[in-house]
Amino acid sequence: MADGADGADRNSIRAYPEDAGRSGAPRYNEPMSDLSAPGHGTIADVAAYRRGVGEAARTASRALARADTAAKDRALAAMATAIRRDEAALIAANAGDVAAARAAGHDAAFVDRLTLTPRTVASMAEGLEQIVALPDPIGEISELRYRPTGIQVGMMRVPLGVVGIIYESRPNVTADAAGLCLKAGNATILRGGSEAIRSNTAIAACVHEGLRAAGLPEAAVQVVATTDRAAVGHLIADEKHVDVIVPRGGKSLIERISREAKVPVIKHLDGVCHVFIDAAADADMAIRVADNAKTQRYSPCNTMETLLVHADIAARVLPPLCAIFLRKGVELRGCGRSRALVPAMKPATEQDWTEEYLAPILAVRVVDTLDAAIDHIATYGSQHTDAIVTNDHAAAMRFLREVDSSSVMVNASTRYADGFEYGLGAEIGISTNKLHARGPVGLEGLTSRKWIVLGTGQIRT
Repeated sequence: MADGADGADRNSIRAYPEDAGRSGAPRYNEPMSDLSAPGHGTIADVAAYRRGVGEAARTASRALARADTAAKDRALAAMATAIRRDEAALIAANAGDVAAARAAGHDAAFVDRLTLTPRTVASMAEGLEQIVALPDPIGEISELRYRPTGIQVGMMRVPLGVVGIIYESRPNVTADAAGLCLKAGNATILRGGSEAIRSNTAIAACVHEGLRAAGLPEAAVQVVATTDRAAVGHLIADEKHVDVIVPRGGKSLIERISREAKVPVIKHLDGVCHVFIDAAADADMAIRVADNAKTQRYSPCNTMETLLVHADIAARVLPPLCAIFLRKGVELRGCGRSRALVPAMKPATEQDWTEEYLAPILAVRVVDTLDAAIDHIATYGSQHTDAIVTNDHAAAMRFLREVDSSSVMVNASTRYADGFEYGLGAEIGISTNKLHARGPVGLEGLTSRKWIVLGTGQIRT
């Protein structure tokens, strides 16, 4: 799953209109007028603006690195209070985005992701309050040990620095990302989709109010004001000012960022998630888990897209399980052996095994062995989340060891692959990277560690 600081050019900033008249410190980091408007769309304008954003973020990151937990928690609590108080204003701003999205012909699912309701506004505030309750990872010292020379060597957890987050139509990401990055001691640059610019700007006003209340720099959280796509290109190439990029959105967005970024990226492209029902599975458990993995929600990246069933149990579980799917309106696409058991299935194509449907569509395949299931996942999966249902301990342990995904599960729905469910409080996104962070990225994933040495005057001879 993003501009100015005390040192930024103040001729290029303005206050949010939603924030007009509020008391507090002077505005330093509010967005400029939309650079995509007539007369403001040149690359030079965007480049200058983005440079100011990056410089401000870098300065703010140093202030956050030394901020204590109490200050960060005060800011988070004040943000939550402002969001609750401004519920009506946030929903009103969002209504403008929703109307524009409908006029542009976006589908119902897109509009649903974009829409703020009293419930989603309350959820944003609750998420910030939950982050307050999480332990602050910054400054934690671990693995401290004495060496023969008398020095102590250990590790200290530290912020990444500046995190750039590029996301699409979900305005709640503005609050979630701001809160997580702040608690982890990072400045963040948020570049939301153009379709949510009114919503993101209004939420950012509440975020900045919280930062001011705690005496923290407003440049700690900056929302890119321009909808010009050139801003994304500048952000992902800004190695001087940005330490990591987190894209949250569709495959085309993430592919572009992965291809063009010079800044390290924490990302996943697809959620081609599998459930394998082993020969030794409890049939009732298998039906319950597979049903939930697919139908609890269709759009998340941790929803099952392919069901694999061992041939020895397929006749027992596939007909009753597929009856549930068909009753719920799920389109089934199966291999020949699956279709022999459930004739209502459509034939699956080779492409179906690699498809992230994010919809009520499911690919189904019967396999002869655990090895065949693992091979299928290795060939067609996306290293996101995969599960086995089995009462065979040895099979479960093999699946855990050999399936190379960021989350691997035994006897549980893939829908549990989530930062909140993992006890992280919240997440900035899911990572299928193998370096730095993998799986749900919470506070710890937004930090790094550095070596520390404690001595008493030792010198090396």
